[in-house]
Amino acid sequence: MTDQTIAQSPQPSDQPAASPLLTAAQSRPARTLSVPVWLVAGLTGFAAGAAAVGLAWGLSSDSSSAPAGASTNTETFTLVGSMTLTSGAVDTKSGCAGSSGYSDIRTGAGVTVYDESGKVLAIGALGPGMTQGVDGCAFTVNVAKVPKGSKFYQVEISHRGKINLSSNDAEAGLFGATLG
Repeated sequence: MTDQTIAQSPQPSDQPAASPLLTAAQSRPARTLSVPVWLVAGLTGFAAGAAAVGLAWGLSSDSSSAPAGASTNTETFTLVGSMTLTSGAVDTKSGCAGSSGYSDIRTGAGVTVYDESGKVLAIGALGPGMTQGVDGCAFTVNVAKVPKGSKFYQVEISHRGKINLSSNDAEAGLFGATLG
């Protein structure tokens, strides 16, 4: 008998052969999110600051936090008077207005009333201007709902600085200012 080697073809096995390929999870190490420390610290500080500002704002608007003896007077008056521009005014369709360096003095210019501590109490506007002389202009001042009870008041027209006014004069409608 001759020796014959019979090559056998591979037979399928019930066990799957080990794959030389690894799955994606096995081939790479797990990734971790790396965030710079300065970014974490900055965001934490920002959040803490925002919370502090919100808390302070909320507490400051609470009327129950008013100091003992503080006035809670709800009576108001209307501050009335006049603002006269003695020069630098020009005629307009609706009366007159300041020009050049006085161009902010015109109908609708802001009038702000403050208390003795500088707190804004009420805001109004200059009324229509009426020509005075050659180049002057007089405006009405009318600021409603000014709370009573301040030791004195400060009145500012546009950005021209504050004018002090006694409580009695303010409530009696005796405000008067000149510029020019």
